[in-house]
Amino acid sequence: MNFDHEAVIALARAAGAAIMKVYAEDFSVEHKDDRSPLTAADLAAHRLIVDGLTALTPDLPVLSEESASVPWAERQRWARYWLVDPLDGTREFVKKNGEFTVNIALIEDGATTFGVVFAPALDELHYGIRGVGAFVRDGANDVPIMSRKPASQPLRVAASRSHMDPRTTAALERMGEAQTQGLGSSLKFCRIAEGRVDVYPRFGPTSEWDTAAAQCVLEAAGGAVLTLDGRPLRYNSKDSLLNPDFIALGDADLPWRDWLDG
Repeated sequence: MNFDHEAVIALARAAGAAIMKVYAEDFSVEHKDDRSPLTAADLAAHRLIVDGLTALTPDLPVLSEESASVPWAERQRWARYWLVDPLDGTREFVKKNGEFTVNIALIEDGATTFGVVFAPALDELHYGIRGVGAFVRDGANDVPIMSRKPASQPLRVAASRSHMDPRTTAALERMGEAQTQGLGSSLKFCRIAEGRVDVYPRFGPTSEWDTAAAQCVLEAAGGAVLTLDGRPLRYNSKDSLLNPDFIALGDADLPWRDWLDG
């Protein structure tokens, strides 16, 4: 890994500090074409991260949610690039419930190999390195984390605070005894990586920058993020930047196919 991962972690923290400056004030909320919210915090974090990554690794492209209009003809030539969500969980940010994150991921040949997830309002930082492990930063120390295997009943299931749909409700019913926890943003993946949650089913639209960093944390902690055909969620493989439906698991041996429709 020919970059300083501590420098990327520092960038995530700096972006978090910029976000918290806006968070402490009265701020206006605009809406993008897809009606998703946009604030000054999204834009401040975007500029800081993109500038920082460009300085750190000038040979690597950066794809951020706030600058995602790169044509597929160009993107498909990228074997290695940064994928960034400067503020994941803008709806949670607007609600001021603290459950929002800064996500920075390195993508190599369609797979996420390094990821940082920083929740500035909670002062929680998780990161993962493929083949090395996943960690929570506690002061100056890195505490290794692992997902819960084998997962046992009652299953602990992460549910989106902003997106609950009939298919998720049906899957929960098929799981049998389960305890649901409402969580926003990439924190759902991080709780699975810590062994505090077991499952996060997602049937509905997400974008690649929403999942990449946290997928790396979870996979490095021993979990999996699978599309409904059982394959790992992949990146930059098509024109669209939307993810297919997926399920995040701390224990990939759970009978997750039994929970799906049909």
